[in-house]
Amino acid sequence: QVQLVESGGGLVQAGGSLRLSCAVSGRTFIRYVMAWFRQAPGKEREFVAAIRSGSITYGADSVKGRFTISRDNTKNTVYLQMNNLKPEDTAVYYCAGAATAQITGLGKTSRDYDDWGQGTQVTVSS
Repeated sequence: QVQLVESGGGLVQAGGSLRLSCAVSGRTFIRYVMAWFRQAPGKEREFVAAIRSGSITYGADSVKGRFTISRDNTKNTVYLQMNNLKPEDTAVYYCAGAATAQITGLGKTSRDYDDWGQGTQVTVSS
């Protein structure tokens, strides 16, 4: 059974930083496209960033220059480094994964992904 477990969320003041982690088990990680999405109450789930096994990345315009996605294939873990956080970043952040062969585009749509974590809350105070 594939399992994705997020950690690292919390409460931070505007301008602060957090690093989220997502540990993956139950599948071949090097063939796995990983992504972060977020969802605030009353809003649709929003793409944040994605990374392929070769470290090719794509990020949403709203976080570009502030957030960085990376992966450690030796630890089967993907990270989201979030700097200069803003109140509008407040949301539940979800880790997602899919086999590389399933995604031929940018991997920025939630329906591209088969596997999801339970989410971790990020709250940014103003």
